[in-house]
Amino acid sequence: MFFSGDPASRKKVDLGGRSNKERDREKLLEQARLEREQRKRIRIHNQSATQIQKCFRGRKVVAAARPAIRAEFCSQFGEYGEKADSQVCKSSSKYFPQLFFFFSEKDDGDCQRLVQACRLLQQSLRETDNVIALFTENGKIDWSVVTYRVKRLARLSMQTLHVHRGTLKADLLQPVQALNSSTNSAAVLLNTVTSLTDDTLPWSGVVLDYLIDYNLFNLLRGILLLVDTGEKPSEMTCIESTVVVLASRHMRRSQGETINLTAGSFATDILSIPLVWKHFPALKQECVKEKIWERSVHQIAASVSELANLLPSETSSRFPSSVCLLGNILEFGAETMRERNTSLKLATDFSIVARYLMERLPAGFSKFVNPVGGSGEEMDIDEGGDDSTPEPKLEQQLKNADNHDLLRTLVVVTCSGHAASTEAPSPSQATAVGAVCAFLYAAFTVFPAISILTVLAYRAELVPRLWQYIKRCHLAHSWPSLELIGDSSDSQLPGDLLGWMLPLAVLCPVYSFLLTSTDNEEFYDKQKPLSLENLVQLVTVLKEALWQILWVMSAKAPANSSTQTLGQPAQKMFVAKALRDRVADVSANLLAELHDRNSRRQFAPPHHFHAREAVDENFFAQAEGENTRAQYLLRKAPFLVPFTDRVRIYTSQLTAARQQSSHQTPFSRMRVRIRRDRIIEDAFAQLNPLTEDVLKGTIRVTFVNELGVEEAGVDGGGIFKDFMENITKAAFDVQYGLFKETSDHLLYPNPASHMVHDDHLHYFEFLGKILGKAMFEGILVDIPFATFFLSKLRNKHNFLHDLPSLDPELYRSLLFLKHYDGDLSQLGLFFVIENNEYGEQMEIELLQGGKDTPVTNINKINYIHLVANHRLNVQIRQQSYYFLRGFQQLIKMEWINMFNEQELQILISGSQEGMDVNDLRLNAHYAGGYSEDHPVIEMFWDIVKTLDLDLQQKFLKFVTGCSRGPLLGFKYLEPRFCIQRAAPDDASEETLDRLPTSATCMNLLKLPPYKSKEVIQEKLLYAITAGAGFDLS
Repeated sequence: MFFSGDPASRKKVDLGGRSNKERDREKLLEQARLEREQRKRIRIHNQSATQIQKCFRGRKVVAAARPAIRAEFCSQFGEYGEKADSQVCKSSSKYFPQLFFFFSEKDDGDCQRLVQACRLLQQSLRETDNVIALFTENGKIDWSVVTYRVKRLARLSMQTLHVHRGTLKADLLQPVQALNSSTNSAAVLLNTVTSLTDDTLPWSGVVLDYLIDYNLFNLLRGILLLVDTGEKPSEMTCIESTVVVLASRHMRRSQGETINLTAGSFATDILSIPLVWKHFPALKQECVKEKIWERSVHQIAASVSELANLLPSETSSRFPSSVCLLGNILEFGAETMRERNTSLKLATDFSIVARYLMERLPAGFSKFVNPVGGSGEEMDIDEGGDDSTPEPKLEQQLKNADNHDLLRTLVVVTCSGHAASTEAPSPSQATAVGAVCAFLYAAFTVFPAISILTVLAYRAELVPRLWQYIKRCHLAHSWPSLELIGDSSDSQLPGDLLGWMLPLAVLCPVYSFLLTSTDNEEFYDKQKPLSLENLVQLVTVLKEALWQILWVMSAKAPANSSTQTLGQPAQKMFVAKALRDRVADVSANLLAELHDRNSRRQFAPPHHFHAREAVDENFFAQAEGENTRAQYLLRKAPFLVPFTDRVRIYTSQLTAARQQSSHQTPFSRMRVRIRRDRIIEDAFAQLNPLTEDVLKGTIRVTFVNELGVEEAGVDGGGIFKDFMENITKAAFDVQYGLFKETSDHLLYPNPASHMVHDDHLHYFEFLGKILGKAMFEGILVDIPFATFFLSKLRNKHNFLHDLPSLDPELYRSLLFLKHYDGDLSQLGLFFVIENNEYGEQMEIELLQGGKDTPVTNINKINYIHLVANHRLNVQIRQQSYYFLRGFQQLIKMEWINMFNEQELQILISGSQEGMDVNDLRLNAHYAGGYSEDHPVIEMFWDIVKTLDLDLQQKFLKFVTGCSRGPLLGFKYLEPRFCIQRAAPDDASEETLDRLPTSATCMNLLKLPPYKSKEVIQEKLLYAITAGAGFDLS
């Protein structure tokens, strides 16, 4: 049933509905198409073979005929054409046709015949006043013949010079006066080219265009490269003069319009010669005089997007054409561009070209020019790419990017305008400012930043000039749309964003750099470089820019938000993310500097730094997450968020960390036994060896009194808080020797701590852990640190303006030196500083050989900053390092970096304004029969309100174990403050004679129902001032 036995195959069915005839038709058409293409290929192949054979036969015939024509030429005009006269210029003469026919640049005899022909032509031109008559025959002139012959003669002259440039080197380097010599073969050929392109001749333009089409400047480039002897010619040479004449004539032909940039032009082939100005200084002078250099810059800028494809091949890996072009342009700009002779257009185009070339600087060159540490910062240098090292002279040429005259000219020319104007800048000025800012931003990236920042800050005065431009845009609510000409990258920022990002990317790092050396007198009193009114407006611009970048433009935090340093690979400098991150970094740094200054002495209300009055719950939720916009904003620019909101986020981060620690070690509780009279030593011995995880866990303390007896009371948290207050009070006491205090009684590490404790560094690490533990547990401790030391907790470097927090008298003395107009060398100061600790006087050199280096008016700024750096950073470096190492075991830097130094002091010690009694009463609970309106409670609160600051702190310590209230108020006290009735209302007199007691672990006050306010006050004051520890209960 399953096999029929029929061997016939089944009929195939085309499911497409096509018949066999249709399929056969398609196959036939396809086969015909393939055969047709095959025949076409064969036909083209045969035609090509025929053409090649024809060309070969023609060249073979010409080669065979050349000796005969040369012999005929010699017999008629002499061996080298010495029998010829001016009649050879006529159209009917066979002199030039025969010469052109057999001429070969490699044949020395032909070269001599060409030189003789050129000599004859020049002589004929000098002997006649009518050039046209020289070529006229029978009253007629065949212009096509004449034009062809002069073009061919000029071209052969250039080719011969190029081929024989080695043997003609000495003649080419002869002084320009040798051009008139008829015996100098090179001069004769050069003179022929310049004579035939003279502007007065009717064919000059045609000949010049013809030469340029046949790579005129590329031939000249080859000649200049060969004759480079490494020595500067004392005067203008023949070859230099020819280059100048031909280039200026080519430029003049544009009639004021910019000639399109092409391969083989002066701008691409001559300006890219390595160190061309070093070897040919006269050429540089003439290029300035004839404005060739200026026109070349305009020409390159107009076609900058095509520049990479138009530059000649590199002479060597150590001299890339693009780098040589950049070096020559920078050197020329540094030596010639001045305010009086630089137009807005030139400044714009120069910046465009230089920026374009710097953006494409090979990695090996950017690493060499901008070595690690070149700007005083840690550089992130790309390790890939070409590792070749440039020539020292080329390196020196590239360093013209920080030339003070060049940078000042660019800034002054482009940023000049009416300071009081509120109108938006003109489109031309906006384009110019954008181009210069892009150039400076690129220069920051690939060149040593410190030197450029110095010039821009002090010599070019960029901050007030560029700020006026930014201010005008801000007040007019009109930011221009800019475009990076020559950059067609799809990842480039839109023009409307570049309009405000590029100026900020330049202004912010320069101003931040300037602030490091700006003292308080200059900043507040002299109001330099910006007035306080302008600073308020600058803060507005910065905070709005940062909010836009960090919150509005960031749908989510970037996967890698690391800071882009100035040494980042040049190829990435204008990518949207790189530029956006860079602007965010420098703007946030500047805003932080201004916020820090404002915290010390206000020039604007504190809320003026906030981008929003308060953040919503969405922001708080994001702040507690991972890789969110809120976290990104808080990490970059925390001061955009109000202080109370940041404290709330900080508190939630601490709570989450404590909960995580308790989950990891749920049953781990460290118990320590501490003698009150040996609290530091016992705590150091028992707590310092603990690991980070154990330190974050619960620690229970048992106190031992002076008699060696353990104190009563079970540590539920209150005893530990008391321990933290007592150890910080003892260890940070100046009498212990690890810390000193300023004239304002603010603490900082003792520079001579090694003279007090042998193991002083480990004690500093231990105290860092103690402070970190207090902050980790939310315990406020009364440790008033000096501002400059708080900077160390934030891992910041201190500068001159931080010195008043350490030594106001020294600060005033240094300011006196800074503004001293007399001769400082007469004061007898040297680069040394004296330390006098515990009667031991030591002289320390501020730099190598400092004891022999006098302080003068020239180096006084360096001396001032070295003194400030030694006092604020160097002398406490080790102590600060160990303290911070211990501190960071419990407190993350990202938590601390949300606050400045003044705010950090509040996190450590709380507000100095005292206890808010109303807030405490509002958040108090009652137990045991007490209530808000109970008579005893009302009398109690009346008494607490009358306590002074010292008694309020003692009261808080008595009931909570800590003398400071929570940062955000008593609403956040855990557990809530509670007053419990300690006896019934009808208690006996003996019972009511008892003192109030407390359970600090529960923030509980046990208050008997005293009968009068006087009794309550007497008993309460006795209890909180007795200092009986935990034996009182």
